[in-house]
Amino acid sequence: MICARCGRENDADARFCSGCGARLQSGPSREERKVVTILFADIVGSTARAEQLDPEDVRAALSRYYGIVRAELERHGGTVEKFIGDAVMAVYGAPTAHEDDPERAVRAGFAIRDALAESDVDVRIAVHTGEALVSLDARPEDGESMVAGDVVNTAARLQSAAPVNGVIVGEATYRATQQVIEFRALESVAGKGKAQPIVAWEAVAPRARFGMDVDQSEQTRLVGRNEELDVLRAALVRARREHATQLVTLVGVPGIGKTRLVTELMSLVDDDPDLIWWRQCRCLPYGEGTSFWALSEMIKAQAGVLETDTAERAEAKLRTAVSALIREPGELEWVLGHVRPLLGLPGHTGERPERFAAWRRLIEALALQRPLVLVFEDLHWADDGMLDFVDYLAEWAGPVPLLLICSARPELLERRPGWGGGKRNATTVSLAPLSDDDVGRLIARLLEQAVLPVDTQRELLRRAGGNPLYAEQYVRMLQEGRDPRDALPENVQGIIAARLDTLPPEEKALLQDAAVVGKVFWLGIVGAIGGSERWTTEERLHSLERREFVRRERRASIGAEAEYAFRHVLVRDVAYNQIPRSVRARKHRAAADWIDSLGSERAEDRSELLAHHYGAALELTRSAGLPDGDLPALTKKALFEAGERSWALGAAETACERFKAALELTDQSDPAWPRLLRAYGSALSRTQETGEEELATASAALLAAGDLEGMAQAERDLGDLLWGQGRVA
Repeated sequence: MICARCGRENDADARFCSGCGARLQSGPSREERKVVTILFADIVGSTARAEQLDPEDVRAALSRYYGIVRAELERHGGTVEKFIGDAVMAVYGAPTAHEDDPERAVRAGFAIRDALAESDVDVRIAVHTGEALVSLDARPEDGESMVAGDVVNTAARLQSAAPVNGVIVGEATYRATQQVIEFRALESVAGKGKAQPIVAWEAVAPRARFGMDVDQSEQTRLVGRNEELDVLRAALVRARREHATQLVTLVGVPGIGKTRLVTELMSLVDDDPDLIWWRQCRCLPYGEGTSFWALSEMIKAQAGVLETDTAERAEAKLRTAVSALIREPGELEWVLGHVRPLLGLPGHTGERPERFAAWRRLIEALALQRPLVLVFEDLHWADDGMLDFVDYLAEWAGPVPLLLICSARPELLERRPGWGGGKRNATTVSLAPLSDDDVGRLIARLLEQAVLPVDTQRELLRRAGGNPLYAEQYVRMLQEGRDPRDALPENVQGIIAARLDTLPPEEKALLQDAAVVGKVFWLGIVGAIGGSERWTTEERLHSLERREFVRRERRASIGAEAEYAFRHVLVRDVAYNQIPRSVRARKHRAAADWIDSLGSERAEDRSELLAHHYGAALELTRSAGLPDGDLPALTKKALFEAGERSWALGAAETACERFKAALELTDQSDPAWPRLLRAYGSALSRTQETGEEELATASAALLAAGDLEGMAQAERDLGDLLWGQGRVA
C-alpha cells in the first residue's frame, strides 16, 4: 500500500506508514457535496504583540489561545480544520451535519469571544454558510484539508472585515439564524477577488437559549391535527380524573408538527379555570447537553434558578422550592441530596435506583399539589439514562394527576422498539403528513391570501409535501421575494441533511443511489447503481422504509420489480445534491444501462427515462472535464426516440425540445443529421409556425442521401407551413 503523504510502499495490512507515520487509506477517498458553515477567528494585533515577547512566551500564549478556541468549537459540534499562525478555521456540518449548524457556529463565536475576554485577547470572528466539496476521509488533525469551495474564501474575507471582538456573518448564515440570533446590519464587504460585495451582518446576542422553535408564539390556528389533539386532551382528562400517570409519545419527522401540537394543548391548559402545572424541557443535541439535561431544566424552572445565580443562591432557591412540596425533614434532605447534582451542586452519588426514586418523589409531590403536565421535547436526543428515567417514571409514579408528553423523531423507536409497549397508560401517536387541502389552508393563513396563482400554489404544495414547517419556510421565501424553486430554505436543508447523516453509511449511499433515479425508483435499478446484491438492497430499503425515508408502493410499473418512492421529494433533492458531479455522472449512466437492459419490447415507453439519464450523465461528465466516450451517441439516440414518442402523443412542444437537443449532439456529416433536422423543422412548424429554413435544408440533404420518403415528408411539412402562412398561390 502506497502512502499518500510520503509515497513509501508499505505492507498490504499496514494501518500506518512506516516512513512518516500517517494513517494509510485503501480505496478512493469518499467525497460529498455538503452545505457547511465555516468559522474563522483571528487574534487582533498579534504581530505587534509578538514583537515585544520572547519566542517561548509567544508559543505559550498561542497554546493557551488554541486550547480555549478548540474547546469552544468542539463543544458546539464543530471540527477544527486548521490553525494558521494565530488564526483558526473550523467547519460545522462536516463530516456530520446537524440541523442547526449555522446556529452552532454563531454560538461558538460568542463563546470564543467571551472566553478570551478574560485573557485580554481581542479577536475578529466570521461565520459563513455555503456549499462545499467535503472529503469524508480527511484527517484534519494530520493536516489534511477536509473542505473546498468558495464558502471558505468568503468566510476569510468576512473575517478580515469583522469588528474587534465582533462576530460577522454572511447572508446565508443570517437567513438560517435570524429567528434565534439578534443581528445588526453592516455595510457590504468588498472582498478581495469577489465580483460582488458580500452582504454582511453583525451577530449581537442569542435570542433564545434552546434553538429556533422554542418559546415562539404561533401565528396561525392549528390545521389538520384535531384527532391528535383529542388524544392529548383525553389523556389529560384521564390523568386528572383517575389520579393516574399517562404517557403520550408524539412521533414524527422534523417539522411535522409535534411542537405545534404541544403548544396547542398548552393554550388549552392556560384557558382552564383550574390551575395546572406545565413544565416543558428539551433534550439538547450539543454543547450544554449533558446527562439528564432536560430533567435539570425542569427543576431549575420550578425553583427559579438562573444560570447567573451563584452556587449559594441556587442552593437557597432549590431548598425553598423543594421544602414547599416535601415537609418531612428526613425525606426533604434525601430528595435534596439527589436533586442537587442535576443543578451542578454537590450532593449524593448513590446508586441509580435511589436517584430515580428521589427524582420521582419530587415530581409526585409537585403533581399532588396540582395536576402536572411534564413535556420532554426531542427525546430522540436523550441519552439512555434519561430514556430509562422517563420509562421508569411512567411505570412507577404513584396515584397522582401526571401527564407525561414526549416528542421524538422515528429514531427513538429505532433505539427503543418497545417504547411504551406493555403499559396500559401509554399511547404513541404517529404524525402523518398533512393533506394538500390542510397545507393549502395553512399557506393561505400564513400569507393572509385566500387565493394564489395556480402554478405557485402547486409548487408550494409539492415542495411542502405535507410538512407544515417546510410550508412555513417556503412561504417565508415567497414573502422575502425569493423564488421557492431556486433553492431549499437553509433551515429545511439543514434538517434533512442532518437526518441523512444519522443513517448508517451503506443506507445513506443507497438512498443517494435511489435519488439518482428520481422520486420513484425500483429495487433492481438501485442495486445496479450501487453494485449490491438484491437481498442486500432489499434489506436496506426495508430499513429506510422503517425510518420513514421511503415507502413501498402497492403496485409496480416494471414487471416483478418492487417499486419505492421517497416519502418527501426534498429528501430526494438533498440526497441527490450531495453526490459529486463525477460520481453522479457514473450513477446516471448505470441507471440508463439498467433501463436499456429491460429489453426492446415497448422500449419507446422508456425512451424518456433513457433520454433523461443518458443526458444527465453526458452533461455531468463534460462539466467534470471527463472523457464522454459513447455517451453522445447514446444520448442522441435516446433523445430522438423520446421526441418521436412525444410527437406521436401530440406533445409537440416537448418533441421540439427533444429533437433540438439531439440535433445539438449531431454533426452534419452524421447520416442521421438530415432526418433529425427534418423532425426538428416539423416540430417548429407545428409549435412556432417557423422552421422553413430547417425543412428546406433537410429536404435537400435527404434527397442527396437518397432518402426520398424522408424528403417527401419534409416537403409536405414545408408546404403545410407555407400554406398556413398564406404564402402559397
